[in-house]
Amino acid sequence: MPERDAFTDAFAECIALHQAVAGAGREALDRAASAIVGSLKQGGKVLVFGNGGSASDAQHVAAELVGRFERERKGLAAVALTSDPSVLTSVANDYGFEQVFARQIEALGRAGDVAVAISTSGMSANVLAALETSRALGLTSIAVTGRDGGKAGRAADLHLNVPSASTPRIQEVHRTLLHVLCDLVEKSCVA
Repeated sequence: MPERDAFTDAFAECIALHQAVAGAGREALDRAASAIVGSLKQGGKVLVFGNGGSASDAQHVAAELVGRFERERKGLAAVALTSDPSVLTSVANDYGFEQVFARQIEALGRAGDVAVAISTSGMSANVLAALETSRALGLTSIAVTGRDGGKAGRAADLHLNVPSASTPRIQEVHRTLLHVLCDLVEKSCVA
């Protein structure tokens, strides 16, 4: 049996998945960007969250919006709900880990804001609770998921899906989708 080439296989899988999402995901990405731009232009904000690698992606997106992606412009209102360990641990301690994002959306979110949930499985209980709270408070929700989207994909107003079972490949394509999302938002907010 020939030895698998991890390097070649990883790149081939990543390229194929990028091509599949590029062929099917443009309309959903455009709608997500429009929702974020509409919120920001009305004085709203973007609340981004996820677990593990998706938590890092949430922080990355907030940094690109608050700082800049590629263009000089005013800062855009975005908060990563994964960034404050005191809030995360106090909420987890007092209410349970399932409430760490929902409680922050309850405190910070307002009707017209946008909640961006990032989840490779689409099944994380704390992400689902946050999406439920977002809906109850009148936020527009965007789920960035993998696999079949899971419950998060079905619960969100807008769904960006990477149809793969491989968490690393999902995360690679998520990063590309999120970069394009930041680019579209930034272009619309510079003018």
